[in-house]
Amino acid sequence: TKKPSVFVGKGLTFDWGGISIKPSAGMEEMKYDMGGGAAVIGTMLAIAKLKLKVNVIGLVPATENLAGPSATKPGDVHTARNGKTFEINNTDAEGRLILSDALCYATEQEPQMIVDVATLTGAMVIALGNTHTGYFTRNKELKNKIEDAADQSGEWVWNMPLCDFHVKDMKGTYADLSNISSGKGAGSATAAAFLEQFVGEGIPWA
Repeated sequence: TKKPSVFVGKGLTFDWGGISIKPSAGMEEMKYDMGGGAAVIGTMLAIAKLKLKVNVIGLVPATENLAGPSATKPGDVHTARNGKTFEINNTDAEGRLILSDALCYATEQEPQMIVDVATLTGAMVIALGNTHTGYFTRNKELKNKIEDAADQSGEWVWNMPLCDFHVKDMKGTYADLSNISSGKGAGSATAAAFLEQFVGEGIPWA
């Protein structure tokens, strides 16, 4: 009878960057770009096995990011599920594109909260290394819940900054938004600012 909690996980089963191709060194590790989706599937499995009496929905947008005749091209303008438009200025910033529609769909479920999980972006590893999980939210109650859960499970999390300046950096020239920042730095914060545009107003989100 309660509103659902929705978990959204990025499911990029392989990411070579598309036309904005990645360097070849280490590209074999791009099969792990579905880590967020795997985490959501694992969460749903754990909830089911523990028979928890909770109303949850798991969403995993999944694809590969390759080149081909139908590949997204730099300069393309796409329209998201909620009607917002975004221009593709780097095809390697693809995870946020599939997550945007999933977040719109999650919003339509009128949830009590949305948590999305993704290997988004490498800038987070530069900031925090491989010890802490960085997360973004503007909702203080959800922030406290995440940190309490992390304490109980032994995870290390770090609340990263997200503000209107990051949103401003994601404004597009030919569309509402750009899929990459107009400035340098804060690559993960600007990615979060992009995703925030697809979460319904008033819904706690991290």
